[in-house]
Amino acid sequence: MLLNLVNAFAGRGYLTDLLLIRSNSRHLDEIHPAVRRVDLGSRHTGTSLLPLTGYLKTRNPPRMLVAKDRAGRLAVKARRLAGVNTRLVVRLGTNLSEALKNRSALQRWMRLKPIRKHYPDIDHIIAVSAGVAEDTRKISGVNPNRISVVRNPVITPRIKLLAAEKAPHIWLSDKRFPVIIGAGRLTLQKDFTTLIRAFAELSQKLEARLIILGEGERRDELSQLVAQLRLKEKVELPGFTPNPYAYMAAADLFVLSSRWEGSPNVLTEAMALGTPVVSTNCPSGPDEMLDGGRIAPLVPVGDCGKLAAAMEMVLRNPPQPGAMRAAVREYEVELSATRYLEILGLTQVDD
Repeated sequence: MLLNLVNAFAGRGYLTDLLLIRSNSRHLDEIHPAVRRVDLGSRHTGTSLLPLTGYLKTRNPPRMLVAKDRAGRLAVKARRLAGVNTRLVVRLGTNLSEALKNRSALQRWMRLKPIRKHYPDIDHIIAVSAGVAEDTRKISGVNPNRISVVRNPVITPRIKLLAAEKAPHIWLSDKRFPVIIGAGRLTLQKDFTTLIRAFAELSQKLEARLIILGEGERRDELSQLVAQLRLKEKVELPGFTPNPYAYMAAADLFVLSSRWEGSPNVLTEAMALGTPVVSTNCPSGPDEMLDGGRIAPLVPVGDCGKLAAAMEMVLRNPPQPGAMRAAVREYEVELSATRYLEILGLTQVDD
């Protein structure tokens, strides 16, 4: 999402530095040639205070956009040490309260105390959904007037180009049965366990196939569940793919099974491609995107039976692709970039 923004800023003529803590992302080759990369020389946010302070002293940028909670708190401290007046805007992309639910009371306190201490010094906070905005207000005590909801810059021309490529799986290129797609890191948050169990229930009523794209620490656990449910001929986990859009565009259904989100980009991408969707009603994002279930079904988190029923309903009665695309127009990169520039205090190219 940040690279989409950076490229949009540079495309409009703004001088943009991209500060890198880890510079080995597979996406860095997609950066606009006018963007200046600045490697801070550190491997972790926690060790980046002095490099960031030095950068601010040397460059004294008029404004800085920072992603995520820890980096935002780091930027507050670095700006103070550097003695500069850089306008600081922090983008928050997840519902932190939900993410901390499974932590101990001490762990939650240690994470929330510095938020309450440093967030009042942030000039403005951008939340990716109304749910994230409300959660941020509650845990930080920041004045709501300093928090804005701006949709993620998800939809780019590149997505449509990649989606037009040949379907990369035999189940999609030689389709004999409806194909369902899930995508994301194989973690607790994405809850693919519930998706696989729901698919097992669906398979008793409807012949279909399930592909889950992504990699993560729960791969072995999910593979064992697939074997246990005797679904090895119907479910595949092919790992990371650089082009998930060709899968989404050719699929009959995309399912988001997450326990929590901020604003689920994969759901947005699938809808932008006109693919029918089903989602859990997790905090935060899906309820806003799907208009409380009017556009597509929302089911309770972790409920295999209701997820299976919703999947069957959409497969048997798919919506019009235009309805999916219309629902996510606010997520187009140029619209999102304009809102970011307004909050950063930029409405036209500086002389």
